[in-house]
Amino acid sequence: MTIHSPATAGHPSAPVLPAHRAEDLTDGGHLAHIALGDQVYTLRITRAGKLILTK
Repeated sequence: MTIHSPATAGHPSAPVLPAHRAEDLTDGGHLAHIALGDQVYTLRITRAGKLILTK
């Protein structure tokens, strides 16, 4: 899924960054593991709809 933020949508020379819906990453839940190298992080969606990324 590609999402264009308002900051880049109106500027044709701005790079398009990959964007992902948090709900897709968590498969409809509230938690997901994200691996970076040999580290695993936890992405959490709070009840208030905020994101927390922890190691």
